[in-house]
Amino acid sequence: MVRRVVWIGLFLCSGLGTVSAHAATEIMWWHAMSGQLGKQLDKLAADFNGSQSDYHIVPTYKGTYTETVTAAIFAFRSRSQPAIVQVNEIATATMTAAKGAIYPVFELMRDEQEAFSPSAYLPAVTGYYADADGNMLSFPFNASTPILYYNKDQFRAAGLDPETPPKTWSELGKMAKRLREHGMVCGFTTSWPSWINIENFSAYHNLPIATRDNGFAGLDAALSFNNPQVTRHIAQLAEWQKSKVFDYGGRGQAAEPRFQKGECGIFIGSSATRADIKANSKFEIGYGMMPYWPDVAGAPQNSIIGGATLWVLRDRPAAEYKGVAKFFAYLSRPDIQAAWHQNTGYLPITQAAFDLTRTQGFYDRNPGAAISIEQVTLHPPTQNSRGLRLGSFVLIRDAIEDEMEQAFSGRKPAQAALNAAVERGNRLLRQFERASPDR
Repeated sequence: MVRRVVWIGLFLCSGLGTVSAHAATEIMWWHAMSGQLGKQLDKLAADFNGSQSDYHIVPTYKGTYTETVTAAIFAFRSRSQPAIVQVNEIATATMTAAKGAIYPVFELMRDEQEAFSPSAYLPAVTGYYADADGNMLSFPFNASTPILYYNKDQFRAAGLDPETPPKTWSELGKMAKRLREHGMVCGFTTSWPSWINIENFSAYHNLPIATRDNGFAGLDAALSFNNPQVTRHIAQLAEWQKSKVFDYGGRGQAAEPRFQKGECGIFIGSSATRADIKANSKFEIGYGMMPYWPDVAGAPQNSIIGGATLWVLRDRPAAEYKGVAKFFAYLSRPDIQAAWHQNTGYLPITQAAFDLTRTQGFYDRNPGAAISIEQVTLHPPTQNSRGLRLGSFVLIRDAIEDEMEQAFSGRKPAQAALNAAVERGNRLLRQFERASPDR
């Protein structure tokens, strides 16, 4: 709570930046990508720098998403904030609340007279990062969504059709049970427990996570995911846990290696880990969309995204903003987006980049690579499936996963666990609301 108030205060008390002495205007870009993804990000910056001579993007790795945002915020104290900072999707409400510190992307592009139309971008992406009027507040950069992976070799061994992934949760349960009967350590597991089994589950079944359009319509939103449909789902996972038909693998990406090592025959995880899974698995991999419960009206709807966007911070020299707008226009080009999508596994943010990738034959050469785009565009997003805009959601997600673990371990019934998660989460929402300058 104290940290939240400090963050907003530091944002709103920002000062003026400094102008680079170089011939080309330097533009600082703080990010949270390391390893191969970091190399791809550096290549984007280098290619843009080489395409013109007026601006020079300087990417700087600052650690995890939380560390990167924290570094940017505290840089305001010394008036040394970057022009661009990469922020993960669940911190969108925090960034939006700091209105005096952010330069909304739609305003930037309009002010610099650079083409920027939300209709060019995938609706599931723009909806997450737009205001109530459809104006995009940040620039979509790396977006992913959960998809289903399965071990085709183990499907064959268990007498299952290796070309037919489960479409419903009932089918998944039966297939996972069959895999267990044929010697697998676990039938299936998932990564990112809340993102997949609460947030995306709700969107895919066209169910609200919270009131007030999942928080998009106001800070006074209240969590509401302790409904009968989600409760049944968590209760079923807890029941499957007893026989390892489902086997909880931990938070974040902790469960992913279990699929790669061949312990679990089915895995639901981020589409952005597809290349990593393919590189580290010694069996034939199959792909499918997330399963759904067919008796829930409106399912399947569309999944929602994870990942991060690029936010522009105020109080930098005017010349830098001209360069930022040029850089974002460059990143929006179909050829640039298609290459980023193909080299990283993240979604293309524009329809044109998706179409170009398909025309280039990438999806024919890489089965399963198109499933993530097909899933997020399955239907036009509804108020329940555009995403969420809830303050302090990093902490709320921790509370949700605390309670999910209580259910999976048998220490609490599913309903009691979800009721506790909602109660704990709503306390955090009210603290956020009281700390917000919009209150």
